[in-house]
Amino acid sequence: MIETTNSRAMSSTLSRRGFMHALGICAGTAAMGAAAARAQAPGPVGPPSTVTMPPRDFGPNGAPTTYFWDPDVIAVDPSFNSLAQPNAPIQRLWTGALWSEGPAWNAEGRYLVWSDIPNNRQLRWLEDDGRVSVFRLPSNNSNGNTFDFQGRQLSCEHLTRRVVRYELDGSVTVIADSYNGKRLNSPNDVVPHPDGSYWFTDPPYGGQLYEGAPDDAGGPSNPAGRLKSRLGQAAGIGVAKRELPTNCYRVDPSGRMDLVVTEEQVPDPNGLCFSPDYKKLYVVSTGKGPGDAGPGGKGEVYVFDVGGDNALSNRKLFSDFMIDGVKCGPDGIRTDVEGNVWCSSNAGRAVGYSGVTVWSPGGKLLGRIRLPEVCGNLCFGGPKRNRLFMAASQSLYAVYVATQGAAPG
Repeated sequence: MIETTNSRAMSSTLSRRGFMHALGICAGTAAMGAAAARAQAPGPVGPPSTVTMPPRDFGPNGAPTTYFWDPDVIAVDPSFNSLAQPNAPIQRLWTGALWSEGPAWNAEGRYLVWSDIPNNRQLRWLEDDGRVSVFRLPSNNSNGNTFDFQGRQLSCEHLTRRVVRYELDGSVTVIADSYNGKRLNSPNDVVPHPDGSYWFTDPPYGGQLYEGAPDDAGGPSNPAGRLKSRLGQAAGIGVAKRELPTNCYRVDPSGRMDLVVTEEQVPDPNGLCFSPDYKKLYVVSTGKGPGDAGPGGKGEVYVFDVGGDNALSNRKLFSDFMIDGVKCGPDGIRTDVEGNVWCSSNAGRAVGYSGVTVWSPGGKLLGRIRLPEVCGNLCFGGPKRNRLFMAASQSLYAVYVATQGAAPG
């Protein structure tokens, strides 16, 4: 069975027509409306999607949705058909978080770990039986997670304003908590490099009640001191104040820490990833954070060339993430083995544009994956690294794809 791009576009058009038609007959009775819809339908009714009424049921007991192509895996460019996996449905694996973030795949253990930031815990999904359990509690309001080339987990902690590594013997090593004697803001995302270094972003989003602790009285996110930053916290938490711009750093295997991307280059840096050959670094610039004195980020992605000395150069705007006139705010980001960029999408109330956007290395939009929730982050996993895991608001989603993720974690 072969489906062309035109047939997929026609299916999307029919779904939109069906939706608008349904709105037009709401004043009638349910039975008459259903009969009229059947009588006037221009062709076979396609499977439900995130923009149909009633909404698609992503749960294990929901109606079948996928007739060769999942209706919410959309090819914007024909080349995306070689990246999407036919007959593979988007699945909701679990729901029950407050804000899901930082998914990371452990290849040896064959499990996925991710953060539920407001609930101050990390969760783990086991591939063998789909069971979800609490992995770490408390997690210090961890955000981004990954695994390095030795299989050790790295976590960015909002509450303690640091990056940590969980060693194979169970101990914890602090990778970074300050720069030039000043406390970090709230490390957000981290990626390993084959040379043994770790690169991470440090925006201010943990400086709020919901995802960490605001600054102590007088700090940028608590200037009037009305917020009681120590309430509900352990001793020593809630006493820090924001001291640094929102920068990007590299930690050398020796422990030396270097500033690699400044706030002026990429304000409010969030997700980051390397190209498969490690010659390019992509950095997401998200929206204005708590305590920002300037305008903050604008929901864009920038790309840098990485030199042999790890110096970055040739900064370029990769994309402003405006799609069909809708701002599809980027957050987490990964590349596949071909160098394509997969980025989570936060389109707010623009239903049908939250989920994942997929781009060529040159910044051309190839496809979209629609989810019924805002997607905060994503990663490739599974034994073949051909399954895309998406941490979206309260839930964890996954879909098989026809390519592989480029990096560990």
